[in-house]
Amino acid sequence: MNSVLLRVCVVLMLLAARQAGAQEAKPIRGADERFKTDILVVVAHPDDEAGFTPYLARAIFDQHKRAAVVYGTQGGSGGNNVGREHGQALTEIREIEAREACARLGITKVWFLDGKDTASQNVLNSLANWGHGTNLEKLVGLIRLTRPEVILTTFPGVFFGENHGDHQASGVLTTEAFDLAADPAVFPAQVAGDMRRNEPWLENLLPWQAKKLFYSDDIDEYKEAAAFGPSYSVKEVSPSQEKPYWRLALDSFSPHLTQYPEDIQRFSKMSDAELAKIMNDPNTAWWNEPFTMILAKSLVGGKKTDDVFAHIEEPVKAVSDAKREKCGSSSKEKEQATNLPRLILGGPWKFYGEFYPAHGLCDLPIAKSPEIGIKAGTSVIVPIVVLHDPAKPLDVTVSVKAPVGWYVKSGSGKFALPAEPSTFLRIEIETPSLSGAELKKATAQDVIVLVDTAGQSIGEVNLRVRLSAGGLPE
Repeated sequence: MNSVLLRVCVVLMLLAARQAGAQEAKPIRGADERFKTDILVVVAHPDDEAGFTPYLARAIFDQHKRAAVVYGTQGGSGGNNVGREHGQALTEIREIEAREACARLGITKVWFLDGKDTASQNVLNSLANWGHGTNLEKLVGLIRLTRPEVILTTFPGVFFGENHGDHQASGVLTTEAFDLAADPAVFPAQVAGDMRRNEPWLENLLPWQAKKLFYSDDIDEYKEAAAFGPSYSVKEVSPSQEKPYWRLALDSFSPHLTQYPEDIQRFSKMSDAELAKIMNDPNTAWWNEPFTMILAKSLVGGKKTDDVFAHIEEPVKAVSDAKREKCGSSSKEKEQATNLPRLILGGPWKFYGEFYPAHGLCDLPIAKSPEIGIKAGTSVIVPIVVLHDPAKPLDVTVSVKAPVGWYVKSGSGKFALPAEPSTFLRIEIETPSLSGAELKKATAQDVIVLVDTAGQSIGEVNLRVRLSAGGLPE
């Protein structure tokens, strides 16, 4: 009897084991593929995406790439040229315009950070007003969500041709996020798995490393920037859409009526031939021919001027290794670092001098001399920093060489600096108002600030200033 029961138990155990072996594994959900993108565009304001739309039209319609756009702000400081709405109401309108503009290119994945539109040329003002850390965290999360292969953004630098601090801030924030998104120790709650069914805090994303970072070519004075990245013809006709890429970009731009109603309405009444005449004329075209981008970072092989997606399937090198590729400093620069007291240009110029090497941006087009463009009749601020012995105070004399007709309002004279490693000073200079005819003849002029102590020169800084009919305050 016991042997019979034993045999029955054995049979039952074998059947149970067979059923257990036949049971299918429970699938675990992976990333939501609806949000996977090939290209992530990060810009400051609604309508800034237009800086990339000729290329996006090519990539989306004819190369079947997936794209998404992130705006740093809703553009609340922009004007409204079609209605009375301003403030928060205007931001809602501009967000609608941006989403419609993107949709015309087939882009439906659109996000807005929480930055405040900042009417200033100083990138540091924009970063402060945007809430730098909060929006960096949000952008890193969006990169981890969308998992782009390449990222496009605005050039972070001060040039005559790019004078909006918000534009530069989008480039700064994107560069930082490009370097951080693959690091699981950065904003770790984003990559932590859910601890319970309805998790309200942990996001269960994965670290992600984009392979290439490109900047827009906004450097009017330095056309050699074309050698720093790929170029594409905006006049070429899209095989799938049977229209030039500039025309597809122009169609995408047409919802931005609050900013450009006269141009958009005028274009809407023109024939194809009339539009082509405008867009093929270098003096009136909205996009340069060819359209170029600047390769800021690549973690795969290839040359700077290769296609955006060239070598994209190759394994990437760690961004931490790329950042260790020091931009280098000459023996003279190393000697200057220990030669105190010393004078340097402050503000955004000092910031970029630290930002570029910190992110391995060792080979970008830079201005031959620090420069800025401002509206004639407004003030130019020259920020300076005196580096000196932190153990004792320092008496200095600041003097300014300004162009004829420019008035030094403040910042020159004698100053007693406290005992600290560096002291910030600012010189404010009022520029003359110029007529239209005078502005046409105006050229960039030099403002030179000199600092000495006890009759001995500490150094001098030079800022080239170009006056124009309009522009944001510095």
